[in-house]
Amino acid sequence: MTIALSNDRQDIVDALEAIDRRLLWLASWTVHNANHIRPKRDGLKVGGHQASCASMTAIMAALYFYALGPNDKVAVKPHAGPVLHAIHYLLGNQSLDHLQRFRGLGGVQSYPSRTKDRIPVDFSTGSVGLGVAITAFSSLVQDYLVAHGQVREEDAGRMIALMGDAELDEGNIYECLIEGYKHDLRNCWWIVDYNRQSLDATTADRMFRRFDDIFETCGWRVLTLKYGKLQRAAFQRPGGKSLQEWIDNCPNAEFAALTYQGGAAWRQRLVDDIGSKPHVAKLLDSFDDQGLAALMTNLGGHCIETLMDAFDSATDDRPTLFIAYTVKGYGTPLAGHKDNHSGMMNNAQMDMFRSSMGIAEGEEWEPWAGQGDNVAAQLKAFIARSRFVSKPPEPTAGAVPVPAIPVPEGADQSTQAAFGRILLDLAKSGEQLADRIVTTAPDVTQTTNLGAFVNQRGIFRRQELADVFQKAKIPSAQKWAQHAAGQHIELGIAENNFFLLLASLGLAAPHFGTRLIPVGTVYDPFVSRGLDALNYGCYQDSRFLLVGTPSGMTLAAEGGAHQSINTPLIGMGQPNLAYFDPAFADELALMMRWAFEHMQRPDGSSVYLRLSTRSIQQVEREDDAWQADALQGGYWLRKPAAGAEAAIVFSGVVAPEALAAWEQLADDIPGIGLLNVTSPDLLHRGWSARCAARWSGGASQPCHAEKLLSALAPGAGLITVLDGSPSALSWLGGVLGMRVSPLGTDRFGQTGDLPDLYRTYRLDADAIVEAAAELFLRNSDGN
Repeated sequence: MTIALSNDRQDIVDALEAIDRRLLWLASWTVHNANHIRPKRDGLKVGGHQASCASMTAIMAALYFYALGPNDKVAVKPHAGPVLHAIHYLLGNQSLDHLQRFRGLGGVQSYPSRTKDRIPVDFSTGSVGLGVAITAFSSLVQDYLVAHGQVREEDAGRMIALMGDAELDEGNIYECLIEGYKHDLRNCWWIVDYNRQSLDATTADRMFRRFDDIFETCGWRVLTLKYGKLQRAAFQRPGGKSLQEWIDNCPNAEFAALTYQGGAAWRQRLVDDIGSKPHVAKLLDSFDDQGLAALMTNLGGHCIETLMDAFDSATDDRPTLFIAYTVKGYGTPLAGHKDNHSGMMNNAQMDMFRSSMGIAEGEEWEPWAGQGDNVAAQLKAFIARSRFVSKPPEPTAGAVPVPAIPVPEGADQSTQAAFGRILLDLAKSGEQLADRIVTTAPDVTQTTNLGAFVNQRGIFRRQELADVFQKAKIPSAQKWAQHAAGQHIELGIAENNFFLLLASLGLAAPHFGTRLIPVGTVYDPFVSRGLDALNYGCYQDSRFLLVGTPSGMTLAAEGGAHQSINTPLIGMGQPNLAYFDPAFADELALMMRWAFEHMQRPDGSSVYLRLSTRSIQQVEREDDAWQADALQGGYWLRKPAAGAEAAIVFSGVVAPEALAAWEQLADDIPGIGLLNVTSPDLLHRGWSARCAARWSGGASQPCHAEKLLSALAPGAGLITVLDGSPSALSWLGGVLGMRVSPLGTDRFGQTGDLPDLYRTYRLDADAIVEAAAELFLRNSDGN
């Protein structure tokens, strides 16, 4: 074979077909090596998805080496991760060592990861369906940056998702479709590897044309790539129309089974079903069994020319769905088998496969094995010319200066109201930070106190939309102008969309070279609704400020459905997310300034604030000495006397109850302390790091929790209380071996006023005092 370095279309097709075969081989061999050759010390299956890779190789060859531009970004189907690594292996970006350690420690990850793989990865994927939807929100973020003059229109790229058709079962995709329609989505391609198989079975035949209808209704162009070039040519021959009709009516499961059985089975079935129709027998006789099998599986998603034509036909910015018909396991002995999702070739099958590829034993890892030196050189030159190769490395964005954040005035205020005033003051300021803030909320903008910021800065919309109520002079507190300069992105009631947009906004710096400061508010109990998407955003190290408000049992009249219980544990357990539970407005101002800086640090993370609508009396400060401790997770609101026998430990909105109880107990327990835990998360991480240092050889310095609690007597008692799961604070007893009486909420709430609910669920001052008495009674009994 000769690959000519020209712009002749057939030369390009020849090159892409050769690359397709190389990707198929390298992806298959990478998985085989991990499972059948590399020693297994634990005896467990390593896994991988040879069949899912095989159905994607032509699509990815045509996309990466023909259609992809330098500013385009791609979310690769999780199970096709080995194909992405094979692409970068051919480009010289991936090492042999990493491929050989596929799914091993320090090697190629199971699914593409921005933070753990060494090749360029635009979007982490692996939580099925989320890698699809995030591309739509990244396109929206790109539009925002274009409208705000931070990205040039001519530099806008396409946000592309490669997905398996089983991912179309994911509900978040359809939530995303609706949001995309509302925001006039553009520059987005979704390419479906339509192999009609999921993990467990073939997909339902009745879904044919339903996807087209759904997407077209939402404004998308739908291009269906069902037939390859060979099939289309056969359909033009005598008898071809009958063959096409048979293919169109063949159930998915039967098509898969015949594919696995091969040419003789195809022939027998076609002869039985349509052999008596005019010219069909002659058409079938013109192919030997191998040729007939190739014809019947020559679907659009495996035909390079068909793929090129489809990509060439979508050059405008209209969102486009490509439904590329494929065969799962195409080109391998696994093709069509219903168990091939997690199946893989055995040694004998791999030997046959290697022979069919023309690869000599011992040359399996050679990038261009079996091609010959001349062709290999030509293919290397071909891929070096592709526009994708000129893709620049991810840019770095400078830090946005964070100004001092004044504390909102008021003797009594809630943390949610203080949050709104802080953002309003920033919105009115001329600070650069204010211009980079982007707010969003899933239909709770007003009730989470973002309204004032939106009044000042407006709602983002590419086409300006007049406020009908304002024009009609109808009084309203909402003066939300909608225009291209707006800084709030309004969303419907869908928390998955909310977290995916936050993730996209938080990746603006590495994706587009300009930094945004995303701030998203959501009812705290509904953080759980979007937890998968929140985890997904944190996994790829996106940076955003999440504000969960209002929270806890304190949302009294709303009842159990709106009262969050376990969100403190979510904040503590979620990697790449620093969680705070401020009690007072000055704490919140301090934490927001810290958050805006922390989100921009190389070693920073996203930040979660758990706020409340309860207005409480603010405390007077003698000085600022408390601040450093508060940013490490906690400080003594009332310092204990040396060797004190007890302390009340609280977080967040129950501060008044904790203070009242402390005052009642001060005479009975001399020197009792009152510890305000501003971040159970940071305290616990510090303690965990301290424990880990004991066996990891690191410096074992006392953690912050240890320093705070060492002010008490050994074996002192702790009464912990918060409006949330008691487990968020009860662990503190393990730091220095102290007795604990934990208070909090671990069951569903109900409607009521605060005095009733705090009394019923043991969050009031009396409950704290009683817990202290019980603690000391148990101690005096020796239990």
